[in-house]
Amino acid sequence: MRIEVTGLTKTYKDGARALDDLHLDVPTGIYGLLGSNGAGKTTFMRILAGLLRPTSGRVLVGGHDLATAEGRLAVQRTLGYLPQDLGVYPDLTARRFLDYIALLKGLHSRPERRRRISELLELVALSDAADRRLKGFSGGMLRRVGIAQALLADPRLLVVDEPTTGLDPEERIRFRMLLSQLAGNRTVLLSTHIVDDVAQTCQHLAVLARGRLAFQGSVAGLVSHAHQRVWTVTTAGAAPTGGRVVSALPEGAGMRYRIVASAPPDPAARPADPTLEDGYLALMDSVHA
Repeated sequence: MRIEVTGLTKTYKDGARALDDLHLDVPTGIYGLLGSNGAGKTTFMRILAGLLRPTSGRVLVGGHDLATAEGRLAVQRTLGYLPQDLGVYPDLTARRFLDYIALLKGLHSRPERRRRISELLELVALSDAADRRLKGFSGGMLRRVGIAQALLADPRLLVVDEPTTGLDPEERIRFRMLLSQLAGNRTVLLSTHIVDDVAQTCQHLAVLARGRLAFQGSVAGLVSHAHQRVWTVTTAGAAPTGGRVVSALPEGAGMRYRIVASAPPDPAARPADPTLEDGYLALMDSVHA
């Protein structure tokens, strides 16, 4: 399900502009939306979900125009949404919570709800915990309940906002694998500030900065922003200046620094192959220059 965004702007009543003339084209498959906190990602997610109205601009989702009531209804029927903060009823079990959400989504057949809920609990590896109360679930388990509720109506568009924030490494890997599996014939829009989540799941992405589109293209294209701009320096003295230090690791009696800079930050600097994180930082440096 293709998403086409033209001139999208959202200005709040206090004058804050969360989105500024955004143009974006999202194809079918898993697509990353990367940006720091406050870049406008959540505002964009909420507009897609029909929870916010833009100030101006146009959004087409699968050919449906979100500016019309008919378009918003059509999109909401094909949309699964996992917000950053999913409210749950802690005294309900996972199975009962999903049953309640399924009723709200119009799944009125009890046998059909039971079948679908069992399928999704198996998919998110929660079958063994299905009859436990949600208040006893870990953060990762709650995120998996969240993705199950988003999938109840078998949506063609799945929108997930910061899904791995606060998860431990094992749960983060599990969740990323799950999102990749779900991206077959549907569009999965992954909004995050965690570069590694995009690096491990997406081939294409967009980067938002201050509500504007800073980059749109392939992961390799973003990595190329740091081409010939990544250096390593090993020194027993102070960290080199003149660039952005990405990492610092002890090495012998000194430290080995990884630095993103337009020129060698030290006479002893050696070039290094760039990563997606390096490309993102190089892009942000150019945006904020």
